[in-house]
Amino acid sequence: MGLTDRKEREKEEMRAKILAAANHLFLEQGYEKTSIRNIADAIEYSPSTIYLYFKDKNELFHALHLLAFEGLMKHFYKVAEVSDPLDKLIVLGEEYMAFGFENPELYELMFLLSAPLEEIACKQEIWGDGLLLIKVLEDIILECQKSGYFIDEDVKGLSLLMWGQVHGLVSIHIKNRTMMFEEDERLPRIHKSKDLFMKYIKLIAKK
Repeated sequence: MGLTDRKEREKEEMRAKILAAANHLFLEQGYEKTSIRNIADAIEYSPSTIYLYFKDKNELFHALHLLAFEGLMKHFYKVAEVSDPLDKLIVLGEEYMAFGFENPELYELMFLLSAPLEEIACKQEIWGDGLLLIKVLEDIILECQKSGYFIDEDVKGLSLLMWGQVHGLVSIHIKNRTMMFEEDERLPRIHKSKDLFMKYIKLIAKK
């Protein structure tokens, strides 16, 4: 490996280290209480090192948000392999939940972290990521309607219903709101609830 390649790899490793520390502190302390100095202390470097990679806390938050949505969209690639639009909708919901279960910290940053988005410079990009998610869902529902499903249903209302349901199940799980159940039945309950909801979706989808 040449010197240039080694330096580039080291830069990527440092960037990933900064992002991991920032993500942890945002979730542990909250966005407002986290500072560049906090993040620098966590990785045992000076704040000036952070500024070589990110101009401020806003840019760090946006980078994490973008990384999270890129990971979610990769899960959605499996949807393209499905031909029937109704099955595609079901797979979309399952892949969304799989991403949340596999990446709880990223999911929390995307949808559960209390951050003053109205004060964050990158808020338009963050809202744009959310709109892209909704658009993927709405486009598949429109595709379903062209195939004769959900003929009498409102696309925007149905898309929000579906997102709200799967988001709720993921949130309940990753925030440990199922602790009243025995450990071995917590996740199965979540999946059973998901399966029941998908049955309901298929019921109202009938041509």
